[in-house]
Amino acid sequence: MELKKGFAEFIGTFVLVLFGTGTAVVTGGEDVLTIAMAFGLSIIAMAYSIGTISGCHVNPAVTVGMWVNKRIDTKTAGIYIVSQVLGAIVATATLLFILNSAGLETSNLGQNSTATVGVLGAVIIEIILTFVFVTVIMGVTGKKGDGKFAGLAIGFALVLVHLLGIKLTGTSVNPARSLSPAIFAGGDALKDVWVFIAAPLIGGVLAAIFSKQVLDSEE
Repeated sequence: MELKKGFAEFIGTFVLVLFGTGTAVVTGGEDVLTIAMAFGLSIIAMAYSIGTISGCHVNPAVTVGMWVNKRIDTKTAGIYIVSQVLGAIVATATLLFILNSAGLETSNLGQNSTATVGVLGAVIIEIILTFVFVTVIMGVTGKKGDGKFAGLAIGFALVLVHLLGIKLTGTSVNPARSLSPAIFAGGDALKDVWVFIAAPLIGGVLAAIFSKQVLDSEE
């Protein structure tokens, strides 16, 4: 059962990263709404397909938040995170293959950047965006949430945070989504990737605490 859940997280993260970052690359990063919708629709599609298997975390920040609130155990959280990172890496490798096959530029793989707002600005922005995103997830999937509409709420929440974040940091809110392009792109993307790992994890933990203590999502 754990293997099935891990494979579901692998596939879900693969789809999110391939379609999300792939859309960002082929549009040149300029069409904010299209990119935001690509990420959001990917989550909606996966939520209603793999959600019944693994819960469709497809994001280490979500998994850590769920672990903080004791919705999953340590072993399961570890399996999820490894699966998510591997899914993201395979997605970026696939995107790179597609770009090379089409003879397109491969310097942009959808990597995040601190160039626009600086390191501190990126940290603050990513904590806030992830806090909002994971708070929505915790609320709609909690005991007081409405499971029928959870996928839609989560997907549109991801669209929302991308609308603000794309022009600022490229929007991470997901360490796996950020690590993979950085590995392949190297350079500044790899140097600054810690920001897009640490900040979303902090935002996820804060959202878990807020949801439990203020929203009573666990009761």
